[in-house]
Amino acid sequence: MRLTSWNLLHGVAIPPDEAASLKQNQPLLALSVSKLGSDVLGLQEVDFYLERSGNRNQVAEIAALLGAPNWAFAPSVIGSPDEKWRGTHAADQKVVTEKMALTKDVSLPGYGIGLISKLAVNSWHRLDLSAAPFGVLMALPVNGKLKRTYVRDHPRSALAAVLENGWLIINTHLSFVPIFNILQLLKIKRWVKKLPARDKTKIILMGDLNLPFGFLVKGFNWNSLAKQKTFPSWEPRLQIDFILSQKVASEDVSHSDAIHCGISDHLPLSIDIEVS
Repeated sequence: MRLTSWNLLHGVAIPPDEAASLKQNQPLLALSVSKLGSDVLGLQEVDFYLERSGNRNQVAEIAALLGAPNWAFAPSVIGSPDEKWRGTHAADQKVVTEKMALTKDVSLPGYGIGLISKLAVNSWHRLDLSAAPFGVLMALPVNGKLKRTYVRDHPRSALAAVLENGWLIINTHLSFVPIFNILQLLKIKRWVKKLPARDKTKIILMGDLNLPFGFLVKGFNWNSLAKQKTFPSWEPRLQIDFILSQKVASEDVSHSDAIHCGISDHLPLSIDIEVS
């Protein structure tokens, strides 16, 4: 079973091609996804019918490219993070799946995370994570270089899939605000204990954790299953994307470093696990 975590940056080409249209970026994205060969793919920074990405349901389209029948999208915000947005309300659809009508009427346009699976999914689960009350200066890609910009934080979430084969896969995208992201990670690890996992040895937590320190990410009870610098994609210097497990050991999985495929400021992180 191949598992992949990838911050997609809503499909933006890096370095950006100002002359290229969104439609021209689609073949590059399709090629990138096909090369992953993932059975389960956790995506961060994906759009749901936002104008900036061509009014597309990105999770559904990538699932189709992979030939994966099961997918879910969890909006972190309603609206575009580049423009006007708000956090999700109780009345909003918190998890949109392939079993719902594939139109923007299912949920308001938004931005968040997604999970895609070729394997049957028994149930989907979501955990809301509050935004930090302040933002930070972040290094963002501008014309292939990193430029420091003040960015306001936004609400986050974790999205879990209970697979029919007994595995529990959790995807998340944590805050970029120091300390606050550690608290979010601890909350997810506590939440895992409440999820309907039949086998505690078959739990995976992955995503863009915005933490460059492996010892903080793992804590005392989790293992990091892949070591790979993932950011920035064109000249990786940090690992801030992780795949974690409590019981699976790194020596029990195989991993090979990804190369920059031309999409996103993050590299995808993949592992292969032998499953019975």
